[in-house]
Amino acid sequence: MYMKTQIYKEDSSMPKMKSVSGALKRFKVKKNGSIKRGSAFRSHILTKMTQKRKRNLRGPKTVHKSDAGRILVALCKA
Repeated sequence: MYMKTQIYKEDSSMPKMKSVSGALKRFKVKKNGSIKRGSAFRSHILTKMTQKRKRNLRGPKTVHKSDAGRILVALCKA
């Protein structure tokens, strides 16, 4: 019976850095180094929310600097 043999290459390089896929979908790093994020509480049941609150949730926001380090590690940018 013939058995296939696999040849394994000895590789001393480091393993690939893998980013957190959920973080890739939620955050973008801007050119100035700040991290852009989306707003929460904007998906449904908006009728009971005041116009002022909905207006202030509009548009992209930036991540606070105390959280930025962990997000950069998750994005493999640190």
